[in-house]
Amino acid sequence: QVLLVESGGGAVEAGGSLRLSCAASGLRFDQYNLAWFRQAPGKEREGVATIRNDGISRYADSVKGRFTISQDNAKNTLYLQMNNLKPEDTAMYYCAAGTPGRFDIDGTCRPLGDQFNYWGQGTQVTVSS
Repeated sequence: QVLLVESGGGAVEAGGSLRLSCAASGLRFDQYNLAWFRQAPGKEREGVATIRNDGISRYADSVKGRFTISQDNAKNTLYLQMNNLKPEDTAMYYCAAGTPGRFDIDGTCRPLGDQFNYWGQGTQVTVSS
């Protein structure tokens, strides 16, 4: 059974930082493409950052330069370091894993959700102005 568990969310003021973690069981992260998505109330889910199993990463234009995706294969854990947070970053954040083969992004460099097979339950990030 595959299980992805996010942690690290919380409430911060604008300009602050958070680091999200996603721990996996039932699969090896080094064999999958990984990503972070977010969904704000009343909005569609959107991709934030993705990292391919060979280490290549892509970021949505809205977070480029502020967020960093990384993974620790020894710990089977995915991270999202978020700096200079803005109120518009407020959302539930989800990690996802997908089998290699696709590494698709849209016109604003957001990873596409349909290429990911496994999802966590989410962790809430709230940024106040």
